[in-house]
Formats: sequence, C-alpha cells, structure tokens
Amino acid sequence: MRLLISLGFLALLAFLAFLGGSTLLARAEQRFGPPAPQLSSLQALRLGLELGWRAEALRPVNPAATPQEFTIAAGEPTGQLVARLQAEGLIRDAALFSSYLVYSGRDTQLQSGSFALSAAMRGDELAAALLDPTPEHVTLVILPGWRLEEIAASLPSAGVSVAPEEFVRLASSTPNELALYAEMPIGSSLEGFLLPGSYEIPREADATTLLLTLLQSDVFSNTMTPELLAGFQAQGLSIYEALILASIVEREAVVNSEMPLIASVFHNRLDIGMKLEADPTVQYAVGYDAARQGWWPTPLSLADLQTDSPYNTYRYAGLPPNPIAAPSAEALQAVAFPTSSPYYFFQAVCDGSGLHVFAITYEEHLANNCQ
Repeated sequence: MRLLISLGFLALLAFLAFLGGSTLLARAEQRFGPPAPQLSSLQALRLGLELGWRAEALRPVNPAATPQEFTIAAGEPTGQLVARLQAEGLIRDAALFSSYLVYSGRDTQLQSGSFALSAAMRGDELAAALLDPTPEHVTLVILPGWRLEEIAASLPSAGVSVAPEEFVRLASSTPNELALYAEMPIGSSLEGFLLPGSYEIPREADATTLLLTLLQSDVFSNTMTPELLAGFQAQGLSIYEALILASIVEREAVVNSEMPLIASVFHNRLDIGMKLEADPTVQYAVGYDAARQGWWPTPLSLADLQTDSPYNTYRYAGLPPNPIAAPSAEALQAVAFPTSSPYYFFQAVCDGSGLHVFAITYEEHLANNCQ
C-alpha cells in the first residue's frame, strides 16, 4: 500500500513538473525565499511546487482586519496551533500554512507567548510575527511625584528602547514642536507635563516619538478638563504656573486629602509676596543624592537650604522656573480648588503619620515643632 502511495506522489510531482515545475519553483522562491537548508531535495521540491502552485491561498483573509491577540501555550503542537489560526479566521488553509512553515524552516522556531496577529497579514507575514512574542507596544507607568530622571530610569524595565540619557536631554530642552502652550518659555523643560498614568508606547519609538506619545495621550487631555482650567484662571494662575504649584503640592503632601489645605498655604503666601519656602524645591535644586542613592534627599541640611538656585524657594520669592515633578490629578485639583484657610505655615506631625499641623503665625508654627 505504501509503495502505491509513494508511486502516486511521485507521479503527481512528475505531472506538476510537466506542467511547468521550474516556473512554480521559481515563483515559490520569489515570494517566499529559498527553502530551508535542512530540507531534503525531495521535500524542497514537493513544498516548492505546492507553494508555487497555490501561493494565492496565503493572501490575507481580510485586508481590513484589525490586530487581535493570539496566544501559544508552551509545548503546544504545531498542528494544533495552526488549526486554531484557521478557526479564528487568521489564515485560509491550515495545511498550506503548515507547508509554508516547513518550507521556510519556521516550524521549529515557533515560540510560546502572546502575539498581535491580524487577518490582514499574508501567510508569510503572520508566520514571521509568530517568531517574536514581544509586543509592538509596551506599557510605561509614570508615578506621581517623579521627576524627569526618574521617568527616564524606568524606561529600560518598561521595555522602551529610548536611552534614559537621550530622554532626559530632549525633555529638558523642549523643541518647539513639543511645546504644549504658547506660554511655555522657548526651550523649556517638559518637567511636570508628563502626567502620572499608564501609557502605551511603541516599543521601537525614538525619543521624539516617545515624548509626543506621552504629551498627546488621553492622560493629559482627560486631566486638563475645562473645569480644571477654569479653576486655575479663578486662582489667577496660568496653566504653566498651576503645574509648577501643583508639582510642589505633590511632593509636599503624603496624604492626598491634605492637598487642598497645603495648596491654600502656598496660595496665601503668594498672595502677600511671602516666599514659598518649600523643601521639595530645594531637593529638586540639590539633585541626586549619591549617599542616599535618590533624587529627593531628606532631611535637608543647612548647606542644602543655602543652595543658590532659582528653584530654592527659601532664597527666591515666587514660583520656581518650571515644575519640579509630575503632579497627580489630585494635586492639580487642589491648586485649582484649594481649601479656604487662614494658614501660612505647616509642618509634619511628629507621629510619623505623614499628616501635617497648620499654623497662622510664625510663633504658632514654632510652637508646633517636635520636642
């Protein structure tokens, strides 16, 4: 019986060769490349003739289709996953697709994982996609209170291909096309404009594409609502000024519920021309603390408080030149809608809870010092 099958198969090959086998083989190589070197001559001939003859059956199932997730389990047999590809409408012919995998040598290279596949892909494109389980997009999470360098440090672990140094360089001196508002000084930093949230980033994005993706995402537009912008205006603040003040509130507050009261203290100080005297602005000016291996050194020393920097609000009145960190939506809300209070001073409660005690006068403030 096997002999009859083999003879029949050889007869089929001879018939195809008679019909123009060399043309079919050339068509297969033109469309799909040469056969895998590990194939025997007979395998290469059989698969080449089949693919050359039926190449059109590997065209996209639906050119208008959108990507969908397809998962391959560890150890899943090739025949089973190919059958699933056809059942999910991603390929036209499971047997022909299997032949292509063997012809190209990709049948032994498939990996487990999740893949973004589409019925708009040709069979060879889909097979290539199955070799790379790494998604086209990665998720970058920006946490409240992070400065640019901390965002940059998270890029490698998030899978973003941009070098942290390149990210900081570009974000620290904004090209005109990245400026969000006319009020932003030319070449100003994007510090504070990359709001906390979860972002889907093209894995191979360059630094400019990464920043554009962050700035043009729904996170910024959904946070900067008309109501919030009206609140800034009612407080006599531009958007830029509001972001600066919110970034300070973000770093000062440990408990979010205190943000409106902390914001009121800073509003009160600004209203009378009093210095903000905010520790986070000094921490920002000092920069990286090698001893503590962090960006926000605490406690601050007397030398730190004497740092000659426009960000040191103990030395210079008014707002610092730009935001010092990424403000959360809660901090922005607090700046737009602060609690009405008579307070000009606050400091941490001595119990380590992160809460603050507030005072109207400096004498009251001194009395609140921890003994």
